[in-house]
Amino acid sequence: MKRLKLCDTTLRDGEQAAGVSFKRAEKLEIARLLSESGVEQAEVGIPAMGKREQEDITAIAGLNLPMKLMTWNRSVTGDIDKARATGVNWSHVSIPVSEIQLQGKLGLTPAEGLKKLLGAAEYGLRLGMTVSVGMEDSSRADMNYLVRLVNLLYNEGIRRFRYADTVSAHHPGQIAERVSTLLGAVPEDVELEVHCHNDFGLACANTLSGIAAGAAWASTTVAGIGERTGNAAMEEVVMAWKHLYGGECSVRPDLLKGLADKVIAASGRNIGDAKPIVGHLAFTHESGIHVDGLMKERATYQTFDPAEVGRSQRFVLGKHSGTGGVIHALNQWGLAVSMDTAERLLERVREYAEACKGTVPEYMLVQWLMEERQRGRNVV
Repeated sequence: MKRLKLCDTTLRDGEQAAGVSFKRAEKLEIARLLSESGVEQAEVGIPAMGKREQEDITAIAGLNLPMKLMTWNRSVTGDIDKARATGVNWSHVSIPVSEIQLQGKLGLTPAEGLKKLLGAAEYGLRLGMTVSVGMEDSSRADMNYLVRLVNLLYNEGIRRFRYADTVSAHHPGQIAERVSTLLGAVPEDVELEVHCHNDFGLACANTLSGIAAGAAWASTTVAGIGERTGNAAMEEVVMAWKHLYGGECSVRPDLLKGLADKVIAASGRNIGDAKPIVGHLAFTHESGIHVDGLMKERATYQTFDPAEVGRSQRFVLGKHSGTGGVIHALNQWGLAVSMDTAERLLERVREYAEACKGTVPEYMLVQWLMEERQRGRNVV
């Protein structure tokens, strides 16, 4: 029953999503909801962005939430000074660790990059800050270089490191192997965090695989918002870890939907209706076979009870409905019908659904039943 710990970066990496900009009041509310939901730590911004960002971070710190807060910073002493001034004492210091990013973005050799990172981390520690280290583009970095970096920074007092799959270069098997190899070559009390992006739709799977391989922390965003195609979605990671891996987590599942609704509204983005856990249709069933099974036993077509995440299963009428769905819908209105009547109504349901390419409102089903009665048919 391994315990998963979350460092949520909705207020940093989530807001980096194209077109997303949270107002201060929205940031404060999201931070409160993250804390209430049981998230251990939140990455709340980038102080180097400027005065307004710094003031936002200071306001979040002023909430005095039980959740730990962290700021994201480049390996630059000036960034760390700005971070310290916000009142958030945990400074996450990041640098690219792949040659393609070190040379292509910063014009540094691996040795120069390591020296720059070490200088920034030591500076933060001298200021009395808690420092963690982010290894950007870890998935494309040389493993020997990662091992050397972690061991060197460990000797300086750093215990927390972020393994970032920045460009979604891993599949689940690869990240498991890389995480296991890295942790096997560094001290046992190193805490590794996995930070995965979703360009191939594998952010959640890669995150879970990294945790199962030994990482302690999962970096997530609410509803998966983030750069390009986004990050690992908190709600998916939490529920999959619990139900598929048999693990534990402090996050309260019943609060995930409300948290997601707030973040999605503040982001100004639309979320897919069928998105796992928080989507409008996540627990909605139309198929006659599925509805029949669910009415007999919930577990036939649902891995967990929707009530666990504050939701409820819902049956809708459509092209693939069966007579059981028709009878169930009418029962909800206090109406009983015979099988013959249900079959006639089902024909109309399917005709309507195909014509309008959607589901059938239940009031129309009731209306059709009334028409059956007006024709003098015995409907019961």
